Amino acid sequence: MERRDKDNYYLDIAQTVSERSTCLRRKYGAIIVSNDEIVSTGYNGAPRGRANCVDLNYCTRNALNIPSGERYELCRSVHAEANAIISARRSEMFGASLYLVGKDAVDNTYIKDASSCSMCKRLIINAGISRVVIRSTHDEYVSINVRDWVYNDDTLVD
Repeated sequence: MERRDKDNYYLDIAQTVSERSTCLRRKYGAIIVSNDEIVSTGYNGAPRGRANCVDLNYCTRNALNIPSGERYELCRSVHAEANAIISARRSEMFGASLYLVGKDAVDNTYIKDASSCSMCKRLIINAGISRVVIRSTHDEYVSINVRDWVYNDDTLVD
């Protein structure tokens, strides 16, 4: 019997976490792993105590036809990466890996070229996380060295 490689094992867990997502557009799950132990998990959903989009059956960004990746300030959800970071101690995140899986909430397909948004990248950098692994397909993923986000600052205008 062939064992699942470690990165896909953790991505499978992040994918299970994504099933708790309450977003009508995208279902994301994230886990933070340090020294081969899961430190925390997070999925995208409204802040504690606020109504979730799935409960309201309404998404402001959908209603306004806002393209994916734009106008996050109108979204009710806290992103999966942010929720995982909020739930962990910084000392546990320093040098850790964050595993991220995103699926379309309607057709359940993997998000093509999924990536952390600009704000989540900043949170990941400040948390001290060293690597982000993002699922592309059931068995394929990309591994990102967070230092690349530091040195290739996407917030600078040419």
